[in-house]
Amino acid sequence: MEQHPFLNPTSARLIAQAQGTPCYVYDESTLLKQADAMLAFPNAYGLTVRFAMKACPNASILRLFASKGLHFDASSGWEVRRAIQAGIPAEHISLSSQELPDDFVELLRLGTQVNACSLLQLERIGQALPGHAVGIRFNPGKGSGGTGKTNVGGPDSSFGIWHEWVDRVKAIVAQHRLNVVRIHTHIGSGSDPAVWQQVSTVSLALVRQFPSATSLNLGGGYKVARVATEKGTDPQIIGTPVRDAFVQFAQSEGRKLHLEIEPGTFLVANAGAVLCRVQDIVSTGQREFIKLDSGMTEILRPSLYGSQHPVYLYPEQPTANRKNYVIVGHCCESGDLISCAPGEPETLATRDLPEARVGDLCVIGGAGAYCAGMSTKNYNSFPEAPEVLWQTNGQAKLIRRRQTLEQVIQNELRA
Repeated sequence: MEQHPFLNPTSARLIAQAQGTPCYVYDESTLLKQADAMLAFPNAYGLTVRFAMKACPNASILRLFASKGLHFDASSGWEVRRAIQAGIPAEHISLSSQELPDDFVELLRLGTQVNACSLLQLERIGQALPGHAVGIRFNPGKGSGGTGKTNVGGPDSSFGIWHEWVDRVKAIVAQHRLNVVRIHTHIGSGSDPAVWQQVSTVSLALVRQFPSATSLNLGGGYKVARVATEKGTDPQIIGTPVRDAFVQFAQSEGRKLHLEIEPGTFLVANAGAVLCRVQDIVSTGQREFIKLDSGMTEILRPSLYGSQHPVYLYPEQPTANRKNYVIVGHCCESGDLISCAPGEPETLATRDLPEARVGDLCVIGGAGAYCAGMSTKNYNSFPEAPEVLWQTNGQAKLIRRRQTLEQVIQNELRA
């Protein structure tokens, strides 16, 4: 029987018995291994690895990465506050947000770093904190993404200041005597090595425009292969030419730039899984459906992007029989589909699995990134699922409890 890399039938049954299903499970040893891989990213004059915490914001995960020396990338003021409450020093947090929070002045005074992501944001920072250190996030004119929804560079993207508006940036910087210490670019989650290296060249050209800049942040988006048909990013392959470009820049400009990167998916995607159960099996005569007790309430990516996730079935009564099943979730929503076609969230696809029975455990792999933090929790009033850390000592540690109905409705007021 095919087994998930870290969640085998024995450990799956132990966790399901203790915590019920559905449940997120993260593997500590995989998290540590991925952190080591990113800390070894090729660099010439120093490296800061920032975990894009939106990928998996649980405090235990943040603290584990902090213990390895990672810093953090926050996408909202709320994420900054969440990280601080988890024990992360404010000066180890960088904020790059579509919406500059109302309390940004307080956050920056605490030591949080900031990348201005629009001309208006830069203006607001300058007005509130003249002379403050600031990073500038530019849209470099190119992007890379598995779909248009994960491509955050180029003319169709709202992220960052358009690269041709350098003079407008300089004018605001001069007006408010801001100290530009960092240039930031990010192209999306495709991580096409050729595009990524082209963007690094464009980014270095932008650094030339700001003599005070001492670091270049090249963002994240380092793709991992969740299923066999996908190709992941090798940090050594993608990083070596960039390191060489930093050396050439130092030779021509006399500035040894510090490199920052912001991996999210790479660090956590294959370190997480959703543990669930088969709660029903139905047939239309043409298709066989497995209905899980999980779905878009825990893993939205297939419904949103057409993302592919490996699925493992652990029958209570194994047989040699196999079937092709369409795998769907428990929400009253036709789009709650796990086994969609690649990149086509509305197209049904099947998975070849052992013959299923109601009650069998099911593991959905590749669910560590953008699942617990990006689910449709509480849709159909389903409670938020618990999270478990499978520790290197072989023990399961609960790191978030299952939500109760009382917690789901606790902020509602009687009319």
